[in-house]
Amino acid sequence: MVPEKKQLASEPSPQKILLVDDERDILDLLKYNLEREGYLVRTASNGQEALAMARAEHPDLIVLDIMMPGMDGVEVCTRLRASSEFRKTLITFLTARGEDYSQLAGFDAGADDYITKPVRPKVFVSKVKALLKRTGLAAMDNRVLEVNGVRLDLDKVLIQKDGADIRVPKKEFELLALLMSRPGKVFKRDEIYAHVWGDGVFVGDRTIDVHIRKLREKLGDDRIGTVKGIGYKFEA
Repeated sequence: MVPEKKQLASEPSPQKILLVDDERDILDLLKYNLEREGYLVRTASNGQEALAMARAEHPDLIVLDIMMPGMDGVEVCTRLRASSEFRKTLITFLTARGEDYSQLAGFDAGADDYITKPVRPKVFVSKVKALLKRTGLAAMDNRVLEVNGVRLDLDKVLIQKDGADIRVPKKEFELLALLMSRPGKVFKRDEIYAHVWGDGVFVGDRTIDVHIRKLREKLGDDRIGTVKGIGYKFEA
């Protein structure tokens, strides 16, 4: 009998992922492919079970199906983000719907990203890997950025406009931090994708535009400039 392999004390613990979907075949497919890559995977089949599992397991990443009976994924995300223990947890949606509504509702609820069904396992695993290894904000030396009446604190994950607190989803925060890190610099679209979403992450062509529009609604149109055909900049 071959003895069970024990994890050495020096080995890092596997990253934990919670998959939530009411379709068992999708759960089994994604779980199988993630476990092959060494991730520790937990599953839930409805919103209530997802909330209980998240609180018990504290996963590094939560993958939520949007369209579920009873409590849908958007409501689950909203409830999780309302708790301080899940404000920095990575959350991405699975959605079979291509309409902007699904994406916007997900971003408004605090999602970091979304993945469109039908899911291709290799693409899904690649995206999960990129989500879990993003470290763009952590590498910034200046932890407090103040430009044009906006103050952004990286450590406190706090934005203030003219002294008033502004709450934004995590992706909007990371995008704003990137733009504010070099006021006046025009960040090209592919540069923004690489810094905020990570290399190898596949997102829709309008993803940046959606996030910029939401930031302008909160900060004002005069603070984020567009350089047509190139990218965006934060006005100094």
